Amino acid sequence: MNHAFEFQFSSSRHVPTLKVLSASISDFRYDRHAHTEYAFGVTLAGRQDFFSAGAYHRNPPGNVIFFNPEQPHDGESGGDHRLDYVMTYIAPGAMAPLFAEAAGNERADRLSSPQTLIHDPVLRDAILALSRLVREGVGSLIDQEHLLQQIATRMVQRAGHYQPVIPTETRPDRLLMRACDYIRAHLDQELSLARISEAATLSRYHFLRLFRAQFGMTPHQYVISCRIDAARGALESGATPGEVALRYGFADHSHFNRRFKRIHGITPFQYQQSLAH
Repeated sequence: MNHAFEFQFSSSRHVPTLKVLSASISDFRYDRHAHTEYAFGVTLAGRQDFFSAGAYHRNPPGNVIFFNPEQPHDGESGGDHRLDYVMTYIAPGAMAPLFAEAAGNERADRLSSPQTLIHDPVLRDAILALSRLVREGVGSLIDQEHLLQQIATRMVQRAGHYQPVIPTETRPDRLLMRACDYIRAHLDQELSLARISEAATLSRYHFLRLFRAQFGMTPHQYVISCRIDAARGALESGATPGEVALRYGFADHSHFNRRFKRIHGITPFQYQQSLAH
């Protein structure tokens, strides 16, 4: 590869919401953002440097990166060598029955792991095998389902035996979730700090302080991330980039292109074309 960065997205022909990103970068940095999906990645070459879960991480080749849904992160190539990696993304609803089956408890259908960097050859190999099937468009539905079940089982095993717990959500957590719910429900409308903090029943000062401490990003960064995430879904459904830019409040097509590329590495049109193959 001769370019400073290259990104290729692939969509599973068998499993809805399952996508794979193959990336090679040496001079690119992702804006801080979050996905609604689970994300499982493997560093293939170079070093992957990123901030997430309140800490900076350096991931060498062979290790697994795991992001919970809505877990903010950024990323770039570390050191002097080119970074090559793959990431698989899949919606929580698709993983829910797999987690429950692996745990032997129907209430264990959500998994939230505190581990972002994982050294686990079994998990790594399952992720790599799944990403290859999706990228190359080979294998059947049951092949991909089998590997997803392996990934779910390994994550549950690492989490330990499932035990029901009493939620420890605090009042600030609940108020910030109100703000996040408000943002996602009004992505196609004018948003302001005053309206968002009012939805959380917090003063603007306390809202800004708590939000940054909780999510590691500003409300503005979160709004952009949510809009790009919603735009990605609209693009996958066939909407044109121009329609999507207008729908989600971007100033113009160029502004939408720049914001999308800083989170996904390619333009909205290139993203659509990538998934069409």
